[in-house]
Amino acid sequence: MLLQSAARRDRSTANSMCQRCEKARSRRTGARNYEHRHSSPACDLSELRSSHCAPKIATGKSDGNLFVKRGSVFYWLLGITIAAVAIATAFHFDTAVSDFMAQHRNRAVYNFMFNVSRFGDWPGHVALGLILAWVAWRRGNQKWKRIFLSMVIALAIAGISSHAIKIAVSRARPSVKLERVEPWSRFNSNYHAFPSGHVAASTAFFGVLFFASRRIGLACLPIVILIGFSRLYLAAHYLSDVVCAAILGILSALLVAHFFLRPIRHPPPAI
Repeated sequence: MLLQSAARRDRSTANSMCQRCEKARSRRTGARNYEHRHSSPACDLSELRSSHCAPKIATGKSDGNLFVKRGSVFYWLLGITIAAVAIATAFHFDTAVSDFMAQHRNRAVYNFMFNVSRFGDWPGHVALGLILAWVAWRRGNQKWKRIFLSMVIALAIAGISSHAIKIAVSRARPSVKLERVEPWSRFNSNYHAFPSGHVAASTAFFGVLFFASRRIGLACLPIVILIGFSRLYLAAHYLSDVVCAAILGILSALLVAHFFLRPIRHPPPAI
């Protein structure tokens, strides 16, 4: 019995000594880590970055903005180049396209194109835009109400611009066989060919819709193409009139989309 009690005391003494050794070892390890952290600048920097209270610095932000600006400049230059090539090509093929339309004209297609041109003028677009804006307002959809009103505004800008250019240029329509330069000719509707008001208004109208929703805008693209083709088929415009009017409509849509659709694409952050 005495031997057993002595053995138990020796084991308890050994265990207590092991525990004291472990505590001392942990204190020494903590002291070394503390000295290492406060003596190494790299460790201080890593702790500063990993701490929750450290300020977050967005690296490369200016480079990203610069990249966006460079990308915008590239796309603008590409668009200007494509527009210049399209305008030059259209002027080159003005007479050829006009003669082709005159040789392949028939009564049934002419009547259909006449109706397309009549309903594709700016009053029909304005009525459609206002009706859709009213429907969106009744349904409480502020986003689409803003889009439809923006479409009408772009149409108005393109229409006013094209009318001013028409009076300034006074280009005769293809249907006019003999051009007589008179003082009043620029105010005659027969000399209002460049650019096409129908195409400028329709392109601006549906261009805003394309910038708001590409899927719906692409679905409406055949309407613009059909209206432009109808103006060529009716001998109301040359090919260059239609192409330049489409470019004018795109620019009007871009202008309106930048100022009126920007809050929709970039909503303010919630507070």
